[in-house]
Amino acid sequence: MFLSGIADEAGKSIDVQVKAHKELGFTHIELRTIDGVNCTDLPEDAFEAVFRTVAEAGLQVSCFASQLGNWARPISGGFQTDVAELLRAAPRMHRFGTRFIRCMSWPNDKEHPLPDAAWRAEAVRRLRELARIAEANDVVLVHENCDGWGGRSPEHTLDLIDAVNTPSFKLVFDTGNPVEHCQDGWAFYRAVKAHIVYVHIKDYLVVEGGGTSACFAGEGRGKVKEILADLIAGGYGGGVSIEPHLAAVIHLAQDARDPAQAYRLYVEYGRRAAALVRSLGG
Repeated sequence: MFLSGIADEAGKSIDVQVKAHKELGFTHIELRTIDGVNCTDLPEDAFEAVFRTVAEAGLQVSCFASQLGNWARPISGGFQTDVAELLRAAPRMHRFGTRFIRCMSWPNDKEHPLPDAAWRAEAVRRLRELARIAEANDVVLVHENCDGWGGRSPEHTLDLIDAVNTPSFKLVFDTGNPVEHCQDGWAFYRAVKAHIVYVHIKDYLVVEGGGTSACFAGEGRGKVKEILADLIAGGYGGGVSIEPHLAAVIHLAQDARDPAQAYRLYVEYGRRAAALVRSLGG
């Protein structure tokens, strides 16, 4: 098991993101946005600058946290946006030696929702096509249990795995999302465990009124300790990527009000996560 992190929560620039991971002693970094632009959308010259900075720091990129099928792309939207993004991403992943690119399975349209069967059918069709492209380009889609058809339950996730049916389609399990979606995180994890190749660490407390509040890993309802302990006991050798959400929630365009505080919280979150892993024998 190795630790990584979705680095844009430490800061916007790649210099700040790299600095945080070097301070933590992490060997890996997960790329999402740099200066507010997803790494798959960066112009070539900007991407080359990111590549040089990461490579010169001696860091490996554990995953591209792409926008494929994510919360901002409803199932009613155009699919070619996702196809084009994956085709752009694949050669960039090869530059870094990165195998994994995060995807989701398209949330339903809020104003004109599809019937469940139609939503599933379109999500499966799209994921089969993306998986075909991934396989042809020797990369692996890792589906996150988040917004989208496949994140609705472990049964939905397993249905997607069976329907797409290719080694180029696996799972990234996020420990915090079940809390946000009123699911049993331990039951979800156990059901899909055999297909997990990457892990995101978030944790939440449930607050009065039924909402949630982000907290340090292992202090909330995400079953983080139990999941990490089970992974370690099973000899898991993949990545565990922190995504604190304490000072910034990038995907909701909630930037940190205090960049210095965001950096401190990110590093503290990473230190505590590393200590937790050590305490469990990892």
